[in-house]
Amino acid sequence: MVKAIIFDLDGTLVDTSRDIQFALNGSLKKFGLKELSLEDTVKFVGDGAKKLVERAVGADGEMVCKVYEDFSERYSNSRNELSTLYKGEEKALNLFKNVGIKLALLTNKPQSATVHVYDKFLAKFGFCEVLGQTEQYPLKPNPTSTLAILNNLDAKKEECVFVGDGEADIRTAAAAGLKCISVLWGFRSREQLERVGGRIFVNSYDELAEIILEE
Repeated sequence: MVKAIIFDLDGTLVDTSRDIQFALNGSLKKFGLKELSLEDTVKFVGDGAKKLVERAVGADGEMVCKVYEDFSERYSNSRNELSTLYKGEEKALNLFKNVGIKLALLTNKPQSATVHVYDKFLAKFGFCEVLGQTEQYPLKPNPTSTLAILNNLDAKKEECVFVGDGEADIRTAAAAGLKCISVLWGFRSREQLERVGGRIFVNSYDELAEIILEE
């Protein structure tokens, strides 16, 4: 029986792509750099804000630092007006909560931005853990933060499922010894996820709920 679920954030719980694009393009424009399409923004996310900026800017380390600092401030102060939950998500999360499944959030997004998104869209679902990029733990796919969450939730590995839309989520789950369910409404295709070991896929929150409650 599943007693805990660790969710990724961007592309899994909240479609934040347009807000990320808006903030990043504001920073790129400020420094006279080429702005990104939504498609390229989605391709570049998943490994933390610094890596996102590096992919957008290129090899100029000094410029990466300038854009990263500006983007971090812009996105941390974003009202997330362009972000949305996914179809069927509210019903599924309430169902998990009502049957006593503990919910946790683990993302490579900076902690301050993570908290802003959580407070606006997800606080009502009562997540037990909300963890973004901090000095305390290395980023996914390093499993240290995942194992710390398991310990805090007092959950065994066989009682927990990792749910995410990206390659880092699959690798994190494997490194931590957890089952991973990959969602296909996010920022990566099934083919991309299969290449890094993805094996269980869902197309909707209804499908996710069915799988979780059957465990």
